[in-house]
Amino acid sequence: MRESATDDCFGVQFGAELRRRLAGRNGTFDWRGRSDSNEADLDFGPGRVVMAHAASHRTSVVRALVLACALIAAWPRPAAAQSDLMELLSSVVVVETLVPDDARTAAILGDERLGSGIVIDGSGLVVTIGYLILEATDAWIRTGGGQRVAADILAYDHETGFGLLRAQAPLEKVVPMALGDSDALVEGTPAVIASFGGPGVLQPVVTVSRRDFAGYWEYLLENAIFTSPPYQFFGGAALMSTGGRLVGVGSLIVPDAAPDPDPAPGNMFVPVAQLKSVLADLIVSGRSANPVRPWLGIYAEESEDGRIVVLSLADDGPALQAGVEPGDVIVSAGDTQVQGLADFYRKLWHGREPGDLVTLTVERDGESRSIDVLGGNRYRWLRLRSRP
Repeated sequence: MRESATDDCFGVQFGAELRRRLAGRNGTFDWRGRSDSNEADLDFGPGRVVMAHAASHRTSVVRALVLACALIAAWPRPAAAQSDLMELLSSVVVVETLVPDDARTAAILGDERLGSGIVIDGSGLVVTIGYLILEATDAWIRTGGGQRVAADILAYDHETGFGLLRAQAPLEKVVPMALGDSDALVEGTPAVIASFGGPGVLQPVVTVSRRDFAGYWEYLLENAIFTSPPYQFFGGAALMSTGGRLVGVGSLIVPDAAPDPDPAPGNMFVPVAQLKSVLADLIVSGRSANPVRPWLGIYAEESEDGRIVVLSLADDGPALQAGVEPGDVIVSAGDTQVQGLADFYRKLWHGREPGDLVTLTVERDGESRSIDVLGGNRYRWLRLRSRP
């Protein structure tokens, strides 16, 4: 690979490191960087990260990264063809929002939020990650050309994690990004991440896992996309196929994008396949037509042995009102034992809706006790602004 290609893709320092390790002993790639550890400090520009891969995983990751980097190097470059790349990236915009101080999520997510979004149609429809717009009262979209336009908040969908906005005025010199096939991103598939800022913020990545993701905030995303290496500006970032189509929207940075036994850090993206199934509903009514799931207001973590430990409780939430306490270990939902967060959520939601009673069996101070919790409606608990 030519030097300029790796430097353009990864930055000068990491590009040089990549070339050095590609030309390591006996022509093999050493991801570790040193013989006495399988970790390496790699500088990706704005921040340092620690990468860890065993040899069996390392080779496939590197090959995919090299392929993605080569594809970026083959994308339009100066002078005349540069406009094609800028046209592709013109759809990735800044999303700015203001959230009232008394919003339920203000303490955790802040009252001024900034991230990326992707324009997906000719009328200024922008898809982003939902937490950027959650409970916001004001929103703006800023394009690469410097245009700043107020936006209407159309929808927040907790089940997928997507948010939708629409610019209140035509966006200048913005070409919408087409939706791609996120199901095609199997493990080992190269892709490209872009946040607002043009070609300089492109990063090649590899799909290191496709699996369900269970969040501590009663969130379960099926078949989430996990990529590596980590990308710092992930909130609302576009995950693009090597053909330049949108396949995912950035949600999180995680330490285990590549799962055990050889975990590696990276990002989690919400697949656009999840958007396609609810997009029409979200545009028309601001909500998916799928049944609303019961919500308990429990923030919990899963221990290494699959036990579910309550970390905290939502203010005025159903579980707090019913007497659930931090430190409780949830053993069952109804008459069914649960193992791990994903299993707990599925059994909690199965056959229930807001207003239904669920009996939780918890362990507290070495004793078992049953607590009846009336399932709530998260959307009513949140202080969401009405649609325009």
